[in-house]
Amino acid sequence: MKVVAALGLATLLSPLAQAQTLVPFSDPQLPFTVSLPKGWLGADFQDGTSGVSLVSAKAPPATMIRLLFTPRNGTSPTPAGEFQKFEAGIKGTGATPKQTSSRAVSYGGVSGVERQYAVTHPKGQLTMRVWYGVGAKNLYSFQMTDTPARFAQASALFSKVLASVRFKR
Repeated sequence: MKVVAALGLATLLSPLAQAQTLVPFSDPQLPFTVSLPKGWLGADFQDGTSGVSLVSAKAPPATMIRLLFTPRNGTSPTPAGEFQKFEAGIKGTGATPKQTSSRAVSYGGVSGVERQYAVTHPKGQLTMRVWYGVGAKNLYSFQMTDTPARFAQASALFSKVLASVRFKR
């Protein structure tokens, strides 16, 4: 199941100027509602994930936000285990992740762990914020990626997006 619905796909009006304006977004396939940056573009990375992915611009450098979920199906995932898989996946691409912070935090009433990473790859560097939370029915992975130079501004916007998350019952 993919959700990349109408996020203003045809609208690309100065994403940085619009970055502070959030618009409510809901889709019956998502187990949460959220407010997203106005004018950002829905993205389908064709990686088999479920959720919503969006970017601030058509071409790099662009801020990327992904709000993903996976049904638990009776499993008992942990944020620590998911971070191990996440870091191994980054290393598998030839990039090097360096964890720079970690904290326990809840979004929308779901507890989890959020980490920040500095990622070095053949074309340069990226900075990421990644949160894993385990809900009653789903594992959640919320991520934001940007260049180090723009990370502080993007991180502040991502905090506003995360504050708007409401999980459906």
